[in-house]
Amino acid sequence: MRTLIESISGIRGIYGAGLDALVLVRYSLAFGTFCLKQPNHLPLRIVVGRDGRVSGEVCSQIVIATLRSLGFEVVDVGLSPTPTVAMAVLFEKARGGIILSASHNPEQWNALKLLNETSEFLSPEQGQTVMELAQQMEAPDHHEAPTGQMRTVDYIPSHIDSILNIEFCQPDIIRSQNYKVVVDGINSVGSLAIPPLLDRLGVRETHLINGEVTGRFAHPAEPLPEHLHETMEVVGQSNADLGIVVDPDADRLALIDNLGHYVSEELTQVIAADFLWRKRSGSFATNLSSSRAIDDVAARYQMPVYRSAVGEINVVKTMQQFDAILGGEGNGGVILPDLHYGRDALVGIMMVIQHLAELGVPLSEYRQSLPQYVISKNKITATDPDVILKRFAIKHASKDLSTIDGVKIDFTDGWVHIRKSNTEPIVRIYAEAKTKQEAEELAQWCISDIASDQ
Repeated sequence: MRTLIESISGIRGIYGAGLDALVLVRYSLAFGTFCLKQPNHLPLRIVVGRDGRVSGEVCSQIVIATLRSLGFEVVDVGLSPTPTVAMAVLFEKARGGIILSASHNPEQWNALKLLNETSEFLSPEQGQTVMELAQQMEAPDHHEAPTGQMRTVDYIPSHIDSILNIEFCQPDIIRSQNYKVVVDGINSVGSLAIPPLLDRLGVRETHLINGEVTGRFAHPAEPLPEHLHETMEVVGQSNADLGIVVDPDADRLALIDNLGHYVSEELTQVIAADFLWRKRSGSFATNLSSSRAIDDVAARYQMPVYRSAVGEINVVKTMQQFDAILGGEGNGGVILPDLHYGRDALVGIMMVIQHLAELGVPLSEYRQSLPQYVISKNKITATDPDVILKRFAIKHASKDLSTIDGVKIDFTDGWVHIRKSNTEPIVRIYAEAKTKQEAEELAQWCISDIASDQ
């Protein structure tokens, strides 16, 4: 089966069955041409990095060679978390960055994720420009351009330095707690970045599992509870204070408490916000599919929350519009503008551990103070998602409905949100309520309602 998803969110597919050398060259040429045409005076420089997937090295070599053929100096940051690549774009004052990572997709997938000169993912308009360039790309007129040079730099230490330089990061407080932390690196780049971060933060002992960077993931890549039974057992049996789980490119963060219980990734941004609002006033931005828990915590501090369409860049643009001090997504993403406008599991880790250390309570106890919601996350295969969404919106037009991104219906005690995926040929169906049963019933009502129209 050939699988290739070309969208403004990036170019994603199964390597060798859709995502092949010609696709990589075409989009690298298109992105390089896009960067050349930008009205800035930055050096002709692009940063390239990758996660631990087996196909990553060869994909990276193809991308780097193509960019060099356009005359760009390429800074190869190698095996690096996505947020580290984003930081490298800023450090290098580059015109953009390319990350070889398919995030939560299975290990046979890979993708080109594109960053602009501000280290943000391309806006829909910028993404559309690159796609149009790719469709018309044949033999670009660059034969007179000198071949660009390449440098190899490890920016993980600089990324960690930047986190420790944030004003509210206080390793001495963390060190006083003598924490033991289990890290599930899912055989990718989190294994390279998180243990040294924890060491610098003052964590007494780090126990790394699935730490060999082979790209052969020990469990499905998305950090969901059904994938983490063994990890939860390790945390509980080792008497650890905390378990940390990331996805293959380490921009999403999920937590396991000291009793070995999974803490919903929906709460990662909520914990970070609860921490920061104790120190600063300001608004928060998140997407339509994220838990109401953030609204409940915001109400405690009388702070506003703004909602965007799903997608990191949409959250970022909403953050910038309302000058938010923090943002995120319910998939475990934390966005702190102090560092950069992108999801960053490393800065999320610092904020969570610093918060627990300052409160002096275990995560299991602190979790009880947070709003109690359950989200049921489902997906169905769809050949024509737009038709499904249009029918659903028309059918339920009388309800409290939003069509900013797919269709979301708010009820008194919960909500449902259906939208087509930016990364897979599916329709996602999320439902939230106070209990698991209620959330699942809402989701099944939605699924049955869609099926009745087929």
